Amino acid sequence: MKTLKNTFIKYRHAIPLLIYGVIYLSWFGHLEKTVTSRYQVIHVALDDHIPFCEIFVVPYLLWFAYVAVVIMYFFFRDKNDYFRTCAFLFTGMTIFLLVSTLWPNGHHLRPSVMPRDNIFTQLVAGLYQADTPTNLWPSIHVYNSLGCHIAVMKSHRLKKYKGIRIGSFILCISIIMSTMFIKQHSAFDVVTAFILAAVMYVAVYSSDVLINVYHNLSNHHKRKPEIG
Repeated sequence: MKTLKNTFIKYRHAIPLLIYGVIYLSWFGHLEKTVTSRYQVIHVALDDHIPFCEIFVVPYLLWFAYVAVVIMYFFFRDKNDYFRTCAFLFTGMTIFLLVSTLWPNGHHLRPSVMPRDNIFTQLVAGLYQADTPTNLWPSIHVYNSLGCHIAVMKSHRLKKYKGIRIGSFILCISIIMSTMFIKQHSAFDVVTAFILAAVMYVAVYSSDVLINVYHNLSNHHKRKPEIG
């Protein structure tokens, strides 16, 4: 029983991640089902000059692993960076949900017919079926990629791993480009995601309020006498 309690205490920082995961997926799933026809169309002139390039579906799909690996690394190796990363990601994702709820949006950028038939266009077609062209602004693919790369670059543990930092940068940029080249997002979604990330960078990394709250709670727990 004591071992179970110690394990819970050691990994209790997973609770906010799990709770938010349920909230986000439920909210986003609701939006995907309800925002289908009436929405503000997002389009800028630059979108018409960006060609469809199906090979970019690869970095687009790698985004899921990228975000998961970054979060899990800090979850087990550095709680301070874990909380900063979660604060950055969760705040932006919540703003995205609020925008999508209050200002439903979408685009008409996807090709009506795939220009070629290969494994990459098949993956894009499958992605199109699974993900509607709505609830796009700002791009969470872009925002979370920036958040993960910032977390990697700000990590003291990863400072000496130049290969990881360079790899993170390449993957981050590839994912950002992919959102436009496979016509999942307008350039407007990308630019606004950068702006939101810049604001959140200042809010999260210039203040340690969240980290101080966590340490205060941890110290309070340590001072609490054992019973039994």
